Amino acid sequence: MRIASVIGSPHGMEGMTGQLLQPLLTAAREAGAEVTALSLADLQVQPCRACDCCHRIGTCRQDDDFEQVRGAIEAADGLVLASPNYIFSVSAQMKALLDRCCGPLHLQAFEGKYGAAVVTSGGPGSVQVEKYLLRFLRNLGMWTVGSIGAEGRQFADPSAREPVFEASGRLGTRLADSIYRKAKFPDQESDRRDFYDRMKMLVTMRREEWPYEYEYWRKKGRV
Repeated sequence: MRIASVIGSPHGMEGMTGQLLQPLLTAAREAGAEVTALSLADLQVQPCRACDCCHRIGTCRQDDDFEQVRGAIEAADGLVLASPNYIFSVSAQMKALLDRCCGPLHLQAFEGKYGAAVVTSGGPGSVQVEKYLLRFLRNLGMWTVGSIGAEGRQFADPSAREPVFEASGRLGTRLADSIYRKAKFPDQESDRRDFYDRMKMLVTMRREEWPYEYEYWRKKGRV
């Protein structure tokens, strides 16, 4: 059982987002998972250039670390995305990664994996970013097991910090357990199917322009 985590904080694991992510990773390891932790602060993932190479030939022409991150996700059974809330959304580092996942999104390449989200915020506002990340994970074809969010004030107060860290640990255990049990979430099925059908229609409609993606779907027996 493998779980990959990607943190989009410029502070890496040293900031609040990393501190909140750590109990999740520790609990997942204790539950038997092999954990890979990637920090976008230590990697170079450039913004998408909309060149369509990923759709046409299956790889991006940019020479950076995106393929390393993609490979870690492909090799994993579960994915945790962690980001601070920057102006009502994810960090620029995380957004660049999400946009570069356009190819896997079209391919539904991560279908059947499991996902979770970790978000920190200076004040109220983590919930909308948690929902955004969970929706992205489901649109990749994943089942989502939940998210954890925390405000800056909770890190300054040990009595408030402890229950939040405990909740993060429980999320890690739940993620590992869901992978182990191959859990299904019926309430997510409709949204996942709708997006799957949307990608099928898009790739089929543009099969002449995006030959790699159409051939991928064809070989999978989907079209």
